[in-house]
Amino acid sequence: MMDYTDRHFRYLLRLISPGALLYTEMINAHAIIHGDHARWLAFDAHEHPVALQLGGNEPRTLAEAARIGETYGYDEINLNCGCPSDRVLSGRFGACLMAEPQRVADCVAAMRASVRAPVTVKCRIGIEPCDIRDEYEFLRTFVASVVAAGCDALILHARKAILTGLSPKANREIPPLRFDVAAQLRAEFPQLTLVVNGGIRDQAQVRQYLQEFDGVMIGREVCQNPYWLAELHREICDMQWTAPTREWVAARYASYLHERMREGQPLAPMLRRALSLYAGVPGARAWRRFISEQATLASATPEVLHKSLRIVSGAV
Repeated sequence: MMDYTDRHFRYLLRLISPGALLYTEMINAHAIIHGDHARWLAFDAHEHPVALQLGGNEPRTLAEAARIGETYGYDEINLNCGCPSDRVLSGRFGACLMAEPQRVADCVAAMRASVRAPVTVKCRIGIEPCDIRDEYEFLRTFVASVVAAGCDALILHARKAILTGLSPKANREIPPLRFDVAAQLRAEFPQLTLVVNGGIRDQAQVRQYLQEFDGVMIGREVCQNPYWLAELHREICDMQWTAPTREWVAARYASYLHERMREGQPLAPMLRRALSLYAGVPGARAWRRFISEQATLASATPEVLHKSLRIVSGAV
């Protein structure tokens, strides 16, 4: 979730759901090693459990980035082999790495040797163009390689990545979902922790896939409607749990913004992470409009969220 799941959005999600494993944006391993560690890796302790997702293709570089990440306290280190973004492909990492299973295995082995935290891989069910005609054999070879290298879990986006001619957005929508391929992989690698991802939008799907797989990863739907995580936790994890109200979440997030502003963090991007909090309920449009307008003002403060709550209450 590049350019979205930053530390501020993850904190908001943790206020909503007490147990979901949260992932960072994909962060270039070189940026961690050669850049400002805190800028890329700092997070609030309340975010746990949280996984660091890395992008890269060099075993030694990824191992060092993973080691640095572990010192910050991340609960998992993930290697992204699924993103089809042009920015990623130009650096020869992300989804195109699936064409080099031995390289990925070497990266996983190096990361595994440098950290105690679980090392995981996120990938697609395949890529195009691809030199191997047997598409499942391509996937099976890739998975067997990373498992042998010490991969603790595989997060499988059940779509191919089309590496030429499709935008990243189109790659999330046009290639058909093939959870049957994921099921075939499940049968062949029964000991592998296998998490599925892709197009999961309702509780019925979550329940279905949890019967077949070890977990589900949800991306865009949570970005568009983060409060759904609270509903999922109650329905899937703990029927006795009382979900926080959106009003409580907004108030706590406002307090968090005050803390981050004292550290010098700019307010506007942090406020925008709360735009979708009221998705699907009366007053959502007024909530988004007011925050968007206020976020651009130099005089804006986190009290914008409290004022927005009054606007939502008036729209109900």
